Amino acid sequence: MDILRAVNRRRTPQNQPADPRQQANSAGGHTFVLDDAARLRRFLTLGVDGGTYYATAGALARENAEVVGRMAVADPVTLVDTIVEVSTSGAAPRQHPALFALAYAASVPESAALALAALPQVARTGTHLFLFAGYVEQFRGWGRGLRRAVGGWYTAKDAGAVAYQAAKYRQREGWSHRDLLRLAHPVTADPGLRATFDWIVRGATGEHTPALVEAFVKAQEASDTATWSALVRDAGLSWEMLPDAALAEPAVWDALLDVGLPATALMRQLPRLTRLGLLPDVGGRTDEVTALLADPERLRRARVHPVGVLVAQRTYASGVSARGAGRWEPTQRVVDALDAGFYAAFGAVEPSGKRMLLAVDVSGSMSVPIAGMPLTAREASAALALVQLATEPGSSAVGFAAATDGSWDPPAIKSLGISPRRRLDDALRVVDEMPMGGTDCAQPMLYALANGLEVDTFVVYTDNETWHGEVHPHQALRQYRERTGIPARLVVVGMTATEFSIADPSDAGMLDVAGFDAAVPSLISQFARGL
Repeated sequence: MDILRAVNRRRTPQNQPADPRQQANSAGGHTFVLDDAARLRRFLTLGVDGGTYYATAGALARENAEVVGRMAVADPVTLVDTIVEVSTSGAAPRQHPALFALAYAASVPESAALALAALPQVARTGTHLFLFAGYVEQFRGWGRGLRRAVGGWYTAKDAGAVAYQAAKYRQREGWSHRDLLRLAHPVTADPGLRATFDWIVRGATGEHTPALVEAFVKAQEASDTATWSALVRDAGLSWEMLPDAALAEPAVWDALLDVGLPATALMRQLPRLTRLGLLPDVGGRTDEVTALLADPERLRRARVHPVGVLVAQRTYASGVSARGAGRWEPTQRVVDALDAGFYAAFGAVEPSGKRMLLAVDVSGSMSVPIAGMPLTAREASAALALVQLATEPGSSAVGFAAATDGSWDPPAIKSLGISPRRRLDDALRVVDEMPMGGTDCAQPMLYALANGLEVDTFVVYTDNETWHGEVHPHQALRQYRERTGIPARLVVVGMTATEFSIADPSDAGMLDVAGFDAAVPSLISQFARGL
């Protein structure tokens, strides 16, 4: 044997580097490495709560914190701008990563002023502010700049807005508004704000106390449904401002629906509304609620993330809470409305008109939770593929994996057999039932080549921990282009916040995006069209 035959830059086993820019990933394969800006976006979008198959949540958190730290010194403007953009656009299902990154940036001299100035944009609710306060103490003390920024969060609002935040988000994450006001010492000449601060810190009410505070106090003292319902309708109390006894009364929830439950609150309260008999198969409030759940404009205004709708749909359809604390008989029309709401939450996507192969990595490493949600990376990938299937009539979806001995039967890649016409939870069950194996992200291109498929754009949903196979994914794409004459493109949808990507950053026909960014379907279609 001529040993020199083993050196091949056109067809290299994935456990060996095919390019000097590649590094060993956590699975032992070799992949390209993202720059800090791209990795930051993945972190802000996906978080690190579940870790990955190969890395603990703690290790992944430390790696991403190092990225934030480097950018805080080297490129503070891009860091803070990206935090604000991801947070305010609704790209991420949870705000924890953005608030953590902002808190870290607020502790670094080069980025502190920018980060603190952005606090009101990222911390939009009392809960967000409490999370920020907890994170920022991990990095710094309460100096003048931090006190001024937190105090400004309150004084930039009118008395009614502060009262609303204080009554709705009274205590979270071990913090209260009383704690923050005592630390920040905000100064204001506005009598309404001063009276609101006085109530928050000392429980005192007076001439200038906002009417919402007086209604909140009255609700805590009341014990009858009529009073609670009237306070909801007349004073605008939200469900969080009511005592527990009130939340067991159907008439109170009728009042809350009459004045309008926020989109996210409505989804979370569907089990309770069902148990209380407000969402029957026929009649009740079902027509109204189902229309609200699938309203694209309402979802957009409320920054409802698609993964939030997906989790709500799966939870409600199951008829049992994640903690096993309650059960209900799901109303089918509500399940269907959540199905429609999931697609609507992505907004309008213009089809590319291209032939797409959507390839979902169903390997063992994709079994980890995503974004701290009760949803695995491969389930989230299948959900994203469903959205693309609904958008692109010329697309099809497959699942792929590979056994470590190369003999997996059934084949390593096969059709998912899913479509948007199937109910969302049924479609995800198909992916759940597929056997897991090793990761070989070259499979979609090799499959298309072997079966004579004409593909304009490959979309691979993966954690990028590819390691099993005799050719790297970017080499397989090059081979597909050469043999078919089709200038095929590759979009890699990264489903975990690692530094790896199978996309060659020097190839203009390859794109890496952060999975479950709400903009992903539009990005894929635009890239496929050559934009």
